[in-house]
Amino acid sequence: MYKVHCLNNISSKGLDLLTDEYELTDNVEEADVILVRSANMHDMAIPENLKAVARAGAGVNNIPLDAMAEAGVAVFNTPGANANAVKELVLAGMLLASRDIIGGIQWVSENADDENVGKSAEKAKKAFAGGEISGKTLGVIGLGAIGRLVVQAAETLGMSVVGYDPYMDAAKAAGISSDLRFVDNLDDLYAASDYITIHVPATADTKGMIDAAAISKMKDGVVFLNFSRDSLVNDEDMANALESGKVSRYVTDFANPAVVKMERTIVIPHLGASTAEAEDNCAVMAVNEVMDYLSDGTKNHCVNL
Repeated sequence: MYKVHCLNNISSKGLDLLTDEYELTDNVEEADVILVRSANMHDMAIPENLKAVARAGAGVNNIPLDAMAEAGVAVFNTPGANANAVKELVLAGMLLASRDIIGGIQWVSENADDENVGKSAEKAKKAFAGGEISGKTLGVIGLGAIGRLVVQAAETLGMSVVGYDPYMDAAKAAGISSDLRFVDNLDDLYAASDYITIHVPATADTKGMIDAAAISKMKDGVVFLNFSRDSLVNDEDMANALESGKVSRYVTDFANPAVVKMERTIVIPHLGASTAEAEDNCAVMAVNEVMDYLSDGTKNHCVNL
């Protein structure tokens, strides 16, 4: 009997798949399997019986991969399971940034006691006018599970899309969309894009990659969207770019003490994968990966062994 401990709430759609060979436990110290979403495992002692960890999501920076490998514990993730949820929020972020929808909604709320609010709104609305994303160019950094969905959706909305991915060539990129302009130099993407969205993992190589040097190569007034990891963006350099107007809007799914104080930001509380559908998909995928591994050694999406 394998004992399964959930460090975070895991969808019942996944847990219901566990066979009679598995049982849930509240005691992490006796766990054979740990299911996790965002809980930080770096300071945790590795349970003696632990055999597998499954992250219900794509990023695994909250899990000590090397230490798990040394202990012989397989770590799995669920790439693509929440991709549609993130894609939809990226689209929402672009629309919120292109038009001052948030400012308009706040104005209505502040004038809720005005008996003539409708007439007043007709005079006030010019302060919240914006532009349209149709006809604009979107740069997509990273063409994995999320990036490719963003490409296709943006094109459907009338945008031109430039894509970059160091692990892809033009032939593979054409499989995403024949209209996608693939570049092998980020500078070309920066120079062409009215909007830029980033979808790459947080690694030593990508930490702070959106810095003053990168921003200087972007169009004046660019909108930058970060639904990947906050560590990809140098906060001080982004704050300076927003203050100068080089970046007109910064949309991020990661609140921290620096970014919440920046002007012209739209800060979302990490809602990228927070849909019932995404949580179900991730849980189902994570549970199946663990059961496959423990039944016959199959390592679907194993990231450390």
